[in-house]
Amino acid sequence: MAGDGPYVIDRDGKRYLDACGGAAVSCLGHSDQDVIAAIHRQSAAMPFAHTAFFTNEPMEALADSMVAGAPDGLDRVYFTSGGSEAMEAALKMARQYFIEIGEPDRAIFIARHQSYHGNTLGALSVGGNEWRRAPFREIMADSRHVTPCYAYRERQDGESDDALGTRLADELDAEILRAGSERVIAFVAETVVGATSGAVEPVEGYFRKVREVCDRHGVLLILDEIMCGLGRTGSRYAFEQDGVVPDIVTVAKGLAAGYQPIGAVLMAEKIFRAFYDGSGFFQHGHTFIGHATACAAGLVVQEKLQSPALMARVKALGAVLDERLQDRFGNHPHVGDMRGRTFFRGLELVRDRATKEPFDPAHKLHARIKAEGMARGLMCYPGGGTIDGLRGDHILLAPPFILSDDDVGMVVDRLGDAVDAAIAGLPG
Repeated sequence: MAGDGPYVIDRDGKRYLDACGGAAVSCLGHSDQDVIAAIHRQSAAMPFAHTAFFTNEPMEALADSMVAGAPDGLDRVYFTSGGSEAMEAALKMARQYFIEIGEPDRAIFIARHQSYHGNTLGALSVGGNEWRRAPFREIMADSRHVTPCYAYRERQDGESDDALGTRLADELDAEILRAGSERVIAFVAETVVGATSGAVEPVEGYFRKVREVCDRHGVLLILDEIMCGLGRTGSRYAFEQDGVVPDIVTVAKGLAAGYQPIGAVLMAEKIFRAFYDGSGFFQHGHTFIGHATACAAGLVVQEKLQSPALMARVKALGAVLDERLQDRFGNHPHVGDMRGRTFFRGLELVRDRATKEPFDPAHKLHARIKAEGMARGLMCYPGGGTIDGLRGDHILLAPPFILSDDDVGMVVDRLGDAVDAAIAGLPG
């Protein structure tokens, strides 16, 4: 295999336009020479030294860069080897924080149905992806789940964005009280939902209301931006568009753009200070945290993503993508909803637009669309179980930021052909 800009090339030489970044990972494409050179330099100098003995220059520089680029209030960084590890670390940080400040009875997390936070046991416990959770439910930690901010499916007749956000925040408030506000650690949510439901963005004001509920009960707010963060939605962090700052945020996929495996947790100073002034350490760790070569790659990627010119390009191309999707699918009889932000887009497929009836899950429409896309040289990220873990199909688009206008048009054209072919091939 090989990579060439936004293309992946298989062993037979066939080229696939990557419209999903693998899994919202390859934001700079597959052949960025600056990142590759940084990896080579660091590997030649010192590829790895265990953090129990040494820090390293790339890790310190990347941490400084991330704190400098984060909103006020997120002042400390902890590196991991990927997204699931980042979520696992975030959950343990939140738990230990309350132990350090003398509230050890807090042991419950609240999250949302139809969410996904990773495949380790802790991350699966707070996640709401039922298909992934099912085999391991008996060995998961106790977590509660509330209704997601999924306007297409959850909005009641005549309900405004403000009313929907208020109702969902009230549901969270009630769940905290039901669990016992003195026992709840944190509310965990994806700012813009990723793989489970396909780029479901919150309605205006939802997260501000959630932040108020959390603050009222002394509950932490943990936002998962492993997929949607680091420029993909048009701002460095998606939550910046929602007028909130979480206590903890996790990032990963776009951190080193797939050139090296790395994730990170950013936290409020109060959380770090509780550790520092209390036991003196965070009781956690993995062998490869702060890996020098991974941090070297991440530093170059983040320097590029912080460029105003690149972010302006992403916003402009995001507008082009939105326009092309509207032209191709706005009146499509089987596309019920198009959603998302900038270069993080979702299409929900339905049998009937008027009733929002999904296709029969037995058809596995999402898998058919993936196959039809690959046949046409297009990589997209379809998923099933969009509505409740069983019913519903969607397509997630998360293309590299280096696409041209022509590439955007090609993505939409090939996707349109793949969707139509997949539906035409359904039985009955």
